[in-house]
Amino acid sequence: MSYSVGQVAGFAGVTVRTLHHYDAIGLLVPSARSHAGHRRYSDADLDRLQQILFYRELGFPLEEVAALLDDPAADPRAHLRRQHDLLTARIERLQKMAAAVEQAMEARTMGINLTPEEKFEVFGDFDPDQYQEEVQERWGDTDAYRQSQQKTASYTKEDWQRIQRESDELTRRFVALMDAGEPADSEAAMDVAEDHRQGITRNHYDCGYEMHTCLGEMYVNDERFTRNIDQAKEGLAAYMRDAILANAVRHTA
Repeated sequence: MSYSVGQVAGFAGVTVRTLHHYDAIGLLVPSARSHAGHRRYSDADLDRLQQILFYRELGFPLEEVAALLDDPAADPRAHLRRQHDLLTARIERLQKMAAAVEQAMEARTMGINLTPEEKFEVFGDFDPDQYQEEVQERWGDTDAYRQSQQKTASYTKEDWQRIQRESDELTRRFVALMDAGEPADSEAAMDVAEDHRQGITRNHYDCGYEMHTCLGEMYVNDERFTRNIDQAKEGLAAYMRDAILANAVRHTA
């Protein structure tokens, strides 16, 4: 069984020009020629090509590949053992590199350079990475998302703890107003809503009134947000939404 240069190029994923070059330098000389003088490759030639491509993938120069393959003291099993050892070492290096890149990507994407213990200390049972894929899919192309990633990329544990304290304080103020019977469109409730908007702008991205009202609607339309917010007090998500809307009307009407 023999194969044309085009067939071999297709099998191996290389160009015909590459095979011509290997032939010209004596690295892979086809075993036969057709009557018309065209190259014909045997199964043994394909085996040698596979060895060549293994070493090339590992970064060996062609001269060194030729020396390795033409070494009379080496048998095919020795080549395979050497390649296996080299590939195993390379895989280990690449896995370590991939792990490091993944960690860097996660830190850059979330802007949270915290250990698992620190994340638990700051956020409790809420995992900020849990919804990252959804967040990036929904808002990844927006200026607000890009601004938030840039701003939070350098945040430390202390920064996130400060932000969490600010959030807890806003929640406490909203709950206190609800307990006191203050309407969501009262001056006091609108003032807390305004502090909430300014906190987002200060810590994450420029949050205008239109953006803020969209967030307020999401608090009641997405049951995950509602469930999380209402842990502090039943109905808090809706109260915040109404206060945010009233505050936006106050400042834009």
